[in-house]
Formats: sequence, structure tokens, C-alpha cells
Amino acid sequence: MAAGPRMMGLAPRLQLGQRQTLVMTPQLQQAIKLLQLSQIELANYVERELETNPLLAESPREDDAPAVPEPAVEPSPAHSTDTADTLAEGAAALGEADERWSGEYADRGGDGMASRAAGRADGEGLPDAMARIAEGEMSLQRHVLAQISAEILDPIDRMIAVRLVEALEPSGYLAADADGIAAALGVDPARLEAVRARLRQLDPPGMFSRTLIECLSAQLADRDRLDPAMQALLDNLDLLARRDLSGLLRRCGVDAEDLAAMIGEIRALDPKPGLRFNHEPVRAVIPDVHLRRVRHAEQGEVWEVELNTDALPRVLADRRYHTTLSRDARTKEAREFIAERWQTANWLVKALDQRANTILKVAREIALQQEGFFRHGVSALRPLVLRDVAIATGLHESTVSRVTSNKFIATPRGLFELKYFFTSSVSAASGAEAVSAEAVRSRMRRLIDGEPPHATLSDDRLVELLRGEGIEIARRTVAKYREAMRIPSSVQRRREKSLSGAGMAIQAAAL
Repeated sequence: MAAGPRMMGLAPRLQLGQRQTLVMTPQLQQAIKLLQLSQIELANYVERELETNPLLAESPREDDAPAVPEPAVEPSPAHSTDTADTLAEGAAALGEADERWSGEYADRGGDGMASRAAGRADGEGLPDAMARIAEGEMSLQRHVLAQISAEILDPIDRMIAVRLVEALEPSGYLAADADGIAAALGVDPARLEAVRARLRQLDPPGMFSRTLIECLSAQLADRDRLDPAMQALLDNLDLLARRDLSGLLRRCGVDAEDLAAMIGEIRALDPKPGLRFNHEPVRAVIPDVHLRRVRHAEQGEVWEVELNTDALPRVLADRRYHTTLSRDARTKEAREFIAERWQTANWLVKALDQRANTILKVAREIALQQEGFFRHGVSALRPLVLRDVAIATGLHESTVSRVTSNKFIATPRGLFELKYFFTSSVSAASGAEAVSAEAVRSRMRRLIDGEPPHATLSDDRLVELLRGEGIEIARRTVAKYREAMRIPSSVQRRREKSLSGAGMAIQAAAL
């Protein structure tokens, strides 16, 4: 009987209690995501919402003029500017001939293939890929194919050349497997390598190379500067990267003056010659906010932060269309769909307005904290962390981090990302106010740029100079900042100055 009460303690029972939890609703998650989107990403997001939500409309701007419709012109396939599609079209045109030639080459050998192709050299039976290249903006492939059509006349070699152009990387290098291309075409690998050697002589020099040394060698050979000493320098590029000048002097067998001239020639070469053709248009950065200096009669000179309204998406919930759809809705599914779309449209309008206000609030606080920077430059940049702005604005640190990511402010001193103004601090001497790490780096760069022509400042000397200005900094911190700015050490800078000085002396003596 005594076991009964103990067993009752394990029995299920109901309990009532109250508790509070923070739940991230889908709309709240989406609103947080909107904060960290850049202008381009936000514009794409709003455009997708406009396409999927019939109750969301784009608000016209006040300065928008009615656009005059232009007559639609059907683009001609012969004038396509898409290089990839054009090249694929040329490869497809050669596909049938390649397959036929590959079979005949396997059955008859190279002679049968060459004789068959020679019979089609007039162009009647051989699809010429170069002839089908469309006119348009000059690209790497177009530039090379135009030279192939004039330099390589043999149909088989032209077919191999086109396949190599297809495998060409945007940088101009050929990283594809030569044996695999030769097997796919059914040609001898030695013949493919011979075609590649001819392609390496095309403009610009260095194309169709497999390594950096091969690319630079082709450019030096084009300038008639590939002598044994220069070849030794190319074979020891790792020593040049480490600035081991004494090792290079031994390997190349030249004196300091000649080595300085050779290094100057290497630096003048293009390690990626293909990038001069294949490049994407540079997109200008549009600021999210503007900072202006304004004079008031009572307050004097003040800084004002304004949103860049031209960059903000303008959308609104179409109430008139919502009323029309709601009146004509006949089914429950239709009414639910309209209600859901109406709620989403109103939420997006409010979320965009909240995003703009949050960006403006954070930007104003940053402008207030970094007023010295806007007046005097980098030397007056104050240490600032996310917590400082979060406390002043009443926002969470994560919110401030999202707001300042990929957001830009236009100031009288230039265009800056909001993240730029958040820097760590470096202690100051005599209990003075801490100094921003960015200001210390700027001061270090000015000191190094102002070095005497025949002397360099060591890290220890930089520490002494900075401490003389009231900045308490360790030597390892100076070395870390210098390496982050990609500034060589004092020993390396001294070697470079000696070499450049010797080269200038030789040129002056020659003149």
C-alpha cells in the first residue's frame, strides 16, 4: 500500500504557466534581410515583387517624363553581340565536319584526312566557323579568330585553332588538356601542339600559354629581349617575388644595373594579356546618403545627412485595384489570395520605409561621431565600434552591422562605405584620447612615402616617430599594419632603392 503515493508522482498531469518568447516571423526575417541588401540587390528584389504581386505598383517620380515608345527592332542573329553564343554557333557548324573528319582520320590516317579537307578548301563543303562570327563589340575570341582566318589557311589547322579558341580562358591562358582536345578532334597531338605554337605568335603576345613563365617569355621574345640572362630571371620568379636580389644576381650572372633594368622590363609585361578584351563594364557606386555642409544663421556651420531619394525604390499598394479585385472576387480562394497579396504589398511598403529611416539614423550618428574626419581628414578619424552607434541609436549591434554593409555615403572628402568609419583604437600617451588604427596607418604611409632617397625607416624607427607624436604602439603592430598595406620591409625597400638608383645613374651616364 505504501507504493501507491510514490507511483502517483509519475502519473501525467496538466500544468498551466505563462512565458514570453521572441518568435521570428517570416515577415520579420524578411525585413531584417532587406536591411543588409545593397542598392542593386534591393532593386532586383523589388522588381521580382512587382512581377509576382498584382497589388503592388511602382510609384512614378515627380521628374519622370512620359517615355516616347521607340519602334521595336527584331535583332538579327547575324549581329548578335554574345560572344559565347557566337562561338558555340561556330563550333556547332564545325561539329558535323569534325565528326566526319575524325572517323576518316581513324580509318585512313592523316593523309586521308588531309586530302579530304584539301578537296573542301574552296569553302563549298567545309563550314567555315570564322565566316560565321557575327559583327559586334571586339572581344578576345573575335580578335583571335580574325587573325586565324588570315594566318592559317589549312582547313584542318583552322579547325584545331577554333577548338583551341573555344578552350581559351578569359585571361588568355590555355588550361585545357591538349591530349583530350586532340582525341576529340581525332588529330595527332603533335599537330595540335604545332598549331598552338603558331597561335602563340598572334597578337597580343603571350596568348595560348600554359604557365606564367611561358606567357612572359612570349612577350619578351616578341620584343627580342629573351636572352639567357632574362630566361634565368624568368626561371627564378619565386626569388623575384621574395625580393631576393642577391640570389637573382648569382642565378642571372649580371651586375646590379643590368638586373634593375631586367626587373623593370618584367614589370612592364602583361601577365594576363586576354583581360584587355574580356572585361565587364564598371558600375558606378551610387551613394545611399549624402553628407553636406550647410550654414545656418543661428547654428552656424552644421553637417546635414540626407537620403539619396533617387536610389530608393518607389512602390505603393494599389488601393483602387485592390477594391476592384475584392468586389469581383467570387470564390473563397480568390478572396484569400487577394487578402494575402494585399497584406504583402502593405508590408513591403512599410519595410522599405523602415529600412530608409534606419539607414538615415545610423548615418547621422556616424557623421556626428566622425565630424573631425570630415573637417580635417584621416588623421582625425576617431576609434568607433558598432556598440557605440547601437547605444546612441537604440538599435542592436547586429542591426547596425547590417545597415552599414554595402551602404555608401557621399561626403566632401569622397565616397566611403559606412563600414569604413568603424576602426579599432590605438592607445595614446599621457592619458590622451585613443587614436584610430586607420589614422595610424595613414600616418605610417606618409612617413614611409617621405623617406629620404638614400635611407629607409625601420619598424623600430617608425615606433619612435609615432611615439613622439603621442601614439603608443608596439613594433609588432607597426609590422602588422605595414604588411596589411603591402609595404615591403626596410631591408627590401633599401634594396629596391639601390637598384633603381643604379639604373637611373646608368641612364644618366648614357644620356
